[in-house]
Amino acid sequence: MTALAARRRHPLATVVLVLLGLVVTGAAYAALLPGRAQATDAVSGDVEAGRKVFLANCSTCHGLNAEGRNNAPSLIGVGAASVDFQVGTGRMPLQQSGPQAPKSNRELDEDEVRQVAAYIASLAPGPSIPTSEQYSSEGGDVSRGGLIFRTNCAMCHNFAGKGGALTRGKFAPNLTGVDPKYVYEAMVSGPQSMPVFNDQVIDPQAKRDVIAYLKTIEEAPSPGGLALGSIGPVSEGLVAWAVGLLALIGCAVWLGTKSS
Repeated sequence: MTALAARRRHPLATVVLVLLGLVVTGAAYAALLPGRAQATDAVSGDVEAGRKVFLANCSTCHGLNAEGRNNAPSLIGVGAASVDFQVGTGRMPLQQSGPQAPKSNRELDEDEVRQVAAYIASLAPGPSIPTSEQYSSEGGDVSRGGLIFRTNCAMCHNFAGKGGALTRGKFAPNLTGVDPKYVYEAMVSGPQSMPVFNDQVIDPQAKRDVIAYLKTIEEAPSPGGLALGSIGPVSEGLVAWAVGLLALIGCAVWLGTKSS
């Protein structure tokens, strides 16, 4: 027992324990890191083909190794989901510089988008492209999704997902008609000014709930008739004042002509 205690007090024991702790922590982090499974996203040959597409269409701004340059950010670690969202919605390759990249016609075909996504995913771990089950609205809780959306998203996108203006010329886009896959990818990648809502912030089921809510309000009729963009009481009040004031002026003019 005394010999065992003496070995425990060896001067190198502390160093060995620290190194062992670091190794165990690193292994656990690598095993549990979100997006680690991205390496399986790439079909054989996609990475190399994606590198060629990247060099031809993206490297001018983002650098030959996706390290970023000037105002173009580094793409190392953004993940396949970010590439699929940005290129799939036509925001990239960027047509012209500005405060924000707007949605546009897609420049690359589906195979090229998948290949570039595979190449970027091979550089470092990041959010992967979701499966159809992940962004399906089936089984989503619309009520819970509405609560989550109003809590986290409505301040920019409006409670009905119609979008809105932000600072410095930026804006939150209208979510009407947006493919659920791109809604999911936006949540996990945080494009433009949008924060990242990873699974620790909004879990996968909650993401499906949000998508179900957006689909429901998109298909819901407007019981009041004209929706006025669903941007709230400001536009409704403006219309009420304008219509009401014109009606009052019309009545006053009519009464004046009748009395004379």
